[in-house]
Formats: sequence, C-alpha cells, structure tokens
Amino acid sequence: MKTTKNRTLAEPFRIKMVEPVTMTTEAYREEVLKQCAYNPFLLHSKDVFIDLLTDSGTGAMSDRQWAGMMMGDESYAGAKSWLHLENVVKELSGMPYILPTHQGRAAERILYSILGGKGKVFISNTHFDTTRANIEFTGATAIDVMPLEARDPNIDLPFKGNIDTQALEALIAQHGANAIAAVIMTVTNNSAGGQPVSMQNVKEVRRICDQHKLMLVIDGCRVAENSYFIKQRETAYAHMTYEAIAQEMLRLADAFVMSAKKDGLVNMGGLLCLKDEALSMQCTNLLIISEGFATYGGLSGRDMEAMAIGLKEVFDPDYLHYRIRSTAYLGEHLKAKGIPVVWPIGGHAVYIDAKALYPHIPVHEYPGQVLVCDLYTLGGIRCVEVGSVMFGKYDADHQLIPAQNELVRLAIPRRVYTQSHVDYVIDVFDDILERRDQKRGLKITYEPPFLRHFTARFEKLY
Repeated sequence: MKTTKNRTLAEPFRIKMVEPVTMTTEAYREEVLKQCAYNPFLLHSKDVFIDLLTDSGTGAMSDRQWAGMMMGDESYAGAKSWLHLENVVKELSGMPYILPTHQGRAAERILYSILGGKGKVFISNTHFDTTRANIEFTGATAIDVMPLEARDPNIDLPFKGNIDTQALEALIAQHGANAIAAVIMTVTNNSAGGQPVSMQNVKEVRRICDQHKLMLVIDGCRVAENSYFIKQRETAYAHMTYEAIAQEMLRLADAFVMSAKKDGLVNMGGLLCLKDEALSMQCTNLLIISEGFATYGGLSGRDMEAMAIGLKEVFDPDYLHYRIRSTAYLGEHLKAKGIPVVWPIGGHAVYIDAKALYPHIPVHEYPGQVLVCDLYTLGGIRCVEVGSVMFGKYDADHQLIPAQNELVRLAIPRRVYTQSHVDYVIDVFDDILERRDQKRGLKITYEPPFLRHFTARFEKLY
C-alpha cells in the first residue's frame, strides 16, 4: 500500500451497516458505575459510548465472511465448513492435528490440564490472564521472563515482547527439565503492552527447547499483527509476505493455541493445533467431553466458515497497515498530550502507565482501576486494568504483592471505530489530566479466587 506521509490514514473499507450508540451524561455514568461497584466489566453495553474493553470477538466481519456464513454446513460430523477451516489452518500452522474450540481459553484448558499439575512449571514471555488461570488451576506454576530492559514502559525497543533466553535457561537449570511442562511464547505479548516478538527470539527459544527436550507452545492469537512488526523491523524478513512470516514462526512450535476472536477476525472461535499424535488424541478426548465432536468443537458451521475466511483476510497488507497505524495514531497523540504510554505502541492496543499518571495513588489502592473508572465517567469509554487488580497476588499476611506495572489497556476492536471516534478518546484525556490530582484510590470489597478482575467489586476511598 503506497501512502503519502502527511495524508490522513483512511480506513481501507466502506461501511454498509451502522449500529447506533448513545452518549449519556456524566451524572448518569457515575451512578451506573457505582451500581456496578466500580467494575466496568459489569456495565451494560448500552451504557457504553466507545468500548475499548477488549479486541477479542468485538470486531466487524467482512462482506465475504458474512456471505460465507450463509454457506455454513451445520452437519454434526465432517461438515464442509470444518474441512475448509482445517485446510486453511494446516496451511498456516504446518501442523497435522487441528482441534476447533469455541474460544482460546477452551484450547488452553484442554492442553494445560493435560500438561500441567502440581509440581509442573510453565515459562513464558508473559502469561495472559486466562492462560495463567488455566495453568494455576491445575496446581502448576506460571513464570514470566521478559528481558529486564523490556519491562521499562519508556524504553524504545523494536521487540519488547521477547522472552529472556538467559533467564529461561536459568529456570530450566533451577527446576530441572522434567518439571518444565512447556515454554509458551505469546505473540504479540499482550500483558507487556501488545509488544511484538522477533523471529530471532523464537528461533533461540526453539534451540533451547530442543536442547532440553521441552515443548514449545505459541499462543498466536495476534500472529498476523506480530508478522507485520517482523517484516518492518527484521531486515531478513522485509521481502516476505505477512502470511509466510507467520507460517515460518508457527512451524517452530510443537503446539499452536489461538483465540480466533483476534486475528481470526471472528466473534467466536478458537484453535488447538498439535504436532504430536499421542497428545492430540488425549486433547481430542477432552474436547469431545467438554466442547463437542472433534470436527466442530463447540462451533457452528457458519462460525468455522467465517473463521476460515478471516484467517486469510487478516494477512491483507492494506488491512494490516491500517490496523497497526491506526492504533499507533491513538498512542502517538496521547504521548504528545503528556499521557504516559507504554512505548513503542503495540499492535492491538494502547497501554497507559496509570502509576505514572496518578503518582499520588499507591499501588494497593489500584491506580489502574481508578483510571478505568475515570475514562468511563468522563467520556463513556470502557477499557480494562492490566495491573495489580488483574495480576496482583497476596503474601502469607494477605498483603498485596503488586504486579510489575499498573497499566490500563485501550484495546481497539477491528474495523469498528473511525478516526473521529479515536479523536474523541484523545480529547477525553484532556479532562483526565485536568482532574487527576483530585482522584483517590479504590479498595476491593469482593474478589473470586481466579480471574478476579472480571467480577471483583470496589469501593471508593475518600
């Protein structure tokens, strides 16, 4: 796609259908947020003006995907839509055993319940929330090992999502290879700011896994976005297509887990792809027990048809250029305004450093959750905390062990919002800056044992 440097970034699509959204008053939003115990997950979507809670399953499908859904084969076993999806995924992943699931966490639950268990250790660049929960639910331990320099939100590095290979080898030596259930590469690295992983890093991790006979899993729900960064930032891949880059990366793995609700461009769907036949048979048995037969895995035929088409469309150069640059547009304008963002801007979201934005709010009063609430109250914008609410732990005295960073994620749904919507979000941050010194923290009044950010309840501290 040829672009002129100073020309407005235009959406590479036309709009055929519109969905009305309503702007409510600040007083109304304050009241409904209070009723939801200051947790925007509990809001009704009708009360949200711009929804940046997640990019998972919230995108708009293309005309070809909607047309494909009309051709969905709803046969219980061996549907044509399944065969279409299987062929597309085999071509992408290079793996012979393809299991459909209703979403990514279902694939995680199946795989990690087999690989995990008490005494087992999983090592990752960064485990995301559902990944960590599925691992820890089995009694296993999940350890993150990003390079130290990549943990600084302000350092500009091309591949801040990488795994620290020296730390990886040290952990293998510490726990013993027999205790390591798997090494997981999350691409892009969601919890670290949507940052990409280099091909060089994945190859080095593959070498270490081969040396110690360890399994390498790629969580590739945003593998197309990661391929964009590799093509732009690793010179050896500048000549390759985005799809070819993704294929090369996935062929380095023993397993490929995907929430297709991201780079599958669908509202529902997931994948578990494997190289090992014996492991695939174990996973298939669990799939049939909990999800559905092996050729639909909890999905309708129309879901699988749309996913097969989406997994091809996502590698379109015009789409990927727009996707990455439109996200960067939001991040660059917020940074210029003085908002502390994780830099450089990642692929699917902009991450705000809430601890830097609200330095007067201590981490045990959850500055990220405060910002999430402020954005909703002041602008009707829903987003999510990625800090000590999501990842914090407690010590033996029930004192908070905070997360590494106190971030807030503005996740951009695919092909949904226009530039004027994004400009509105940027404008709301003027109000955030104006009122930030008046803000106080929150305390948790209820939390479940796993994934507490989804249903936790809070009270304001005055």
